Amino acid sequence: MTSEDIIDLNNKGIGPIKSVTLSESIDQTMADKGKLLFKNKCSSCHKTTKRFIGPNPTGILKRRSPEWVMNMIMNPAEMVKEDPIARQLFIKFNGSPMANQNLTKEETRAVLEYFRTL
Repeated sequence: MTSEDIIDLNNKGIGPIKSVTLSESIDQTMADKGKLLFKNKCSSCHKTTKRFIGPNPTGILKRRSPEWVMNMIMNPAEMVKEDPIARQLFIKFNGSPMANQNLTKEETRAVLEYFRTL
């Protein structure tokens, strides 16, 4: 079993995000903003159709909590140091550190909403 196969919806990760509430329906305006942010800030390392330099985010919310995803985006260095799943991903992806794109909480939440559409 690889780190990508591990399902842990209880681990919230390490960082500023302690609780995220997702509505039943997708906020399409927020998802569209998140898609643009993903394209501009994340797509050089992450692809939604395949594994690349970093993991494919498609289906991430079936494997990770929303808080974990947001903390990974906002706090990648500390997550790799302190979170066992983030550490395993770092090793699996050849020690390629995830760049902190310095997204705000609102921007990160929009990227999370985009991930819900994948």
